Amino acid sequence: MRLIKKNIQNYMNNDYFKVIRGGLNSTFQDEGRKGLSHIGLPFSGVMDKRNYLIANKLNNNDKNDAVLEFAYQGPLLKYFGRKRNIVITGNVNFKILKTDKSHDNGECYRTIEINDGDTIDIISTNKSVYGYLSINGGFNLEKVWDSFSTTIRAKVGPNNGLKLIDGQEIKLNEENSSQQRKLDYINSKIEFIRVIRGTNFNYFSEQSIKEFFSKEFEVTKLTDRMGMRLEGTKLINKKNTNIKSEGLIKGTIQVPADGNPIILLSDHGTIGGYPKFGVVISADYDKLVQITPGSKIKFKEIDLKNAENLYRLYNMETNNILEKIKWIWKLKKFYLKKINQKLFV
Repeated sequence: MRLIKKNIQNYMNNDYFKVIRGGLNSTFQDEGRKGLSHIGLPFSGVMDKRNYLIANKLNNNDKNDAVLEFAYQGPLLKYFGRKRNIVITGNVNFKILKTDKSHDNGECYRTIEINDGDTIDIISTNKSVYGYLSINGGFNLEKVWDSFSTTIRAKVGPNNGLKLIDGQEIKLNEENSSQQRKLDYINSKIEFIRVIRGTNFNYFSEQSIKEFFSKEFEVTKLTDRMGMRLEGTKLINKKNTNIKSEGLIKGTIQVPADGNPIILLSDHGTIGGYPKFGVVISADYDKLVQITPGSKIKFKEIDLKNAENLYRLYNMETNNILEKIKWIWKLKKFYLKKINQKLFV
């Protein structure tokens, strides 16, 4: 009954965004599309999972609700509806243009109230690639293959599997209970991207292996949600550059015949026939995807046991951040109650 009531409320709700500028690559995403690699559908989902979870938690949304992910330059959105909160996460430059011609320089990691006629201008990401916009109550979208994730190359997902385009409208769900929240959070950087050995690690010369873990590589402009191409020391394959196609996971480091590594990202193909040198550990994936083209990157080898321990630590840290957001409001509510009691004694 609760689900039916929510669906009726969403149907009757008339709040929406008008897209004035779609941005370079703005798509709806959630945690990803699970269990469909065997039919050729990639996992997709948000690139930076922690920033996605924080965006929804600050808005009191469900952790699996869709967000709007944008790369480099984000969208320009005009809002029509009742007042409600938005949250933007990442290192993002943005501002809120008010109907009275004033503007609010945006601050990430806090709820910001928008009103009918306000415009959100997501100008750019700052020394990073991806940012996230969530709105209280969420976007009114239909799941495709049990996910809100968009895979542009396959044209699969909400919004007909496409990125935002100028002039379209985005319907919103009914708003839920929301409070003003702010999180003190810094997107930390790491010195190395840590890697475990891939299934074809022994295909490469000892010198190539040594140089991969000791020299810098440059992230090229040929980088998107599907993969990150690197330039630097060429990895010499002493066996075979083409192998039988096998299943792939995100973070896999493939090496084609030219010797320049490619790191597979969230929209990667489900099978491939290039030798697999290694795999970026899951705990470092959020940091990896935020590295901008032209930046230098270094790698460090670790074993599988350490990779598993680091992923547990990553999940613990993420859960602690989400719990902190929950307690921010509980403590605020407690102190407000105490103040009111004193005022009316």
